[in-house]
Amino acid sequence: LDMDRAVIHKKPTPVQIVKVDYPMRSAAKITEAYFKIPSTTDYNGVYRGKYIDFEAKSTHSKTAFPLKNIPHQQIEHLEAVLKLGAIAFFLIEIVPLSEIYLLPAEFVCRFYREKPRESIPVKEIKENGFLVKEKYLPRLDYLSVVDECFFK
Repeated sequence: LDMDRAVIHKKPTPVQIVKVDYPMRSAAKITEAYFKIPSTTDYNGVYRGKYIDFEAKSTHSKTAFPLKNIPHQQIEHLEAVLKLGAIAFFLIEIVPLSEIYLLPAEFVCRFYREKPRESIPVKEIKENGFLVKEKYLPRLDYLSVVDECFFK
């Protein structure tokens, strides 16, 4: 947004506030809240005239990303936006390797539906994904990877 390249926003998670305490007159403290509805993905917006929708995840495993980290409604949402021509993907951080990969949603949705395993092996993430390099500005240059994957 700051570089006038894209309009992408983090979507807030919808919550139902149940109880609020007012310990001081100027500040309120939420003491009880519940998730209203299952959320879809973390980020959405517009890039190069196309709708973009993606989810950010991480794993502390060196060998695999567990599918249980992806709620069913995220897969359904991504399949729906893909059907309408959106750019959709996951950014998956592999913490022990200090690497982040852009993994197209088509691959993740297919793997999720077919479930050949309960997790996506890091080897398959590397083979089907694209390494997102860390830089100074922007820190994660995922839009350059989006260009490489979706605009060639």
